[in-house]
Amino acid sequence: MSDRSPVRKPIAIDVIEESLYEVRQRIYPRSVSGIFARWRIVLVIATQLLFYGLPWVSWNGRQAVLFDLIQRKFYIFGLVLWPQDVIYLTLLLILSALALFLFTAVAGRLFCGYACPQTVYTEIFMWIERKVEGDRFVRIRLDGEEWPWSIHKWRLKITKHFLWLIIAFLTGFTFIAYFTPIETLSTAILHLSLGPWQTFWLCFYSFATWGNAGFMREQVCKYMCPYARFQSVMVDKDTFIVTYDKIRGEPRGSRSKSDDHANLGLGDCVDCSICVQVCPTGIDIRDGLQYMCIGCGACIDACDQVMEKVDYPKGLIRYTTERAIEDQESNQSTKRHILRPRVLIYAAFISILSTAFLISLATRNPLRVDIMRDRGALAREVDGVRIENIYRIQIMNASENNMNVQVKATGLPDLKILNSQGQLVTEIKIGPASNLLMPIKVSTVIGVNESGNYPIHFDVLAQELSGDGMIIRTREEKSSFIIPR
Repeated sequence: MSDRSPVRKPIAIDVIEESLYEVRQRIYPRSVSGIFARWRIVLVIATQLLFYGLPWVSWNGRQAVLFDLIQRKFYIFGLVLWPQDVIYLTLLLILSALALFLFTAVAGRLFCGYACPQTVYTEIFMWIERKVEGDRFVRIRLDGEEWPWSIHKWRLKITKHFLWLIIAFLTGFTFIAYFTPIETLSTAILHLSLGPWQTFWLCFYSFATWGNAGFMREQVCKYMCPYARFQSVMVDKDTFIVTYDKIRGEPRGSRSKSDDHANLGLGDCVDCSICVQVCPTGIDIRDGLQYMCIGCGACIDACDQVMEKVDYPKGLIRYTTERAIEDQESNQSTKRHILRPRVLIYAAFISILSTAFLISLATRNPLRVDIMRDRGALAREVDGVRIENIYRIQIMNASENNMNVQVKATGLPDLKILNSQGQLVTEIKIGPASNLLMPIKVSTVIGVNESGNYPIHFDVLAQELSGDGMIIRTREEKSSFIIPR
């Protein structure tokens, strides 16, 4: 018996790397027509008309939707929000999350398949690619080694990327227009006078659109989007998802149209793989629900067309539930399971928060007042007859109308409010969506009260001059008044 141990050959580093990292195989989705394809087209047009058109809509002489970060004002049609209104943004984000949970629990990843920006722009870029280069098999040959580089190939590639970059530039430009008035932005671009930050974000979002929709595509959905990872905890057996009916389709296999597949021991699936060819993420829906499935329904349209050609009933791949497949139920009977506890809880929370959100907006007081005593200035005697404290008053007009504001102080005898020049403050004019910060002096007579710290109240009354008449707004603020020894 030899005492020599066998010599082990070193493992090649490239073999280890291949086992750790999956090499991406480019996907060439095949064009498909059908009801779900038409719905995708409708949603693409609707979302892009909204996105590109909204910055050009005017409201009261300004851009209807504008998030002015420099002025710290958010304009949403007739609503003007300030940083103090962050509660509305919080509620809106919570409502969006709950709505996403609700839609996923009922019908899976409908948002991903029809309204997600990544899906929408990928659909636009693929449409351009098909129009310029051709459908699936032409593009595969064009990118293969059997089609050498030539003037024709260069022309197709340059044309495609030129059109992609135009869409990407328009997308970046429109996105920035939600934060910078679009007319100002357009003028700056025409005169090549964009600021450094505007230039950076324009290039960043244009490049991101071009890269994500033109090159990364399904990689964003598979590896970058967190929604794909946690969707499995939001669906159950009663969630409507794109499903392959294995009971009806298996065992799959090819056959001629005239063959009786039942006698051959075959299911309805003819194993044509067209459902895989049309999938934008390159999955095989026949392997069951996968986190890469975005629920676009392209495989449903493709399979229905094949079933129609071979005279089989449609619906081998369809929107249904796992329970319906297992129990062989129709979609009509599965709808009875939609109103289950999970869905009812989501709907209840959405209803409660939506009601609170709308009531809060409807009863929102556009008059905001903040009064702070100037701690850097001590109380002092004036002319030996009055005692004076210094305050800073901030008045915010969150409406789009002019306001005439009157401020009155109570809590001590004969309180008077003066401006920094010593003049009696009777009325303060505030413009629409404006903010005013001014110092004021509040004084009372000497000798009536002993030294100490006394609470006082500021009663603020504003007359909002709207087109429908005058609206009275009121606020009350508390502060303190110091009488020195």
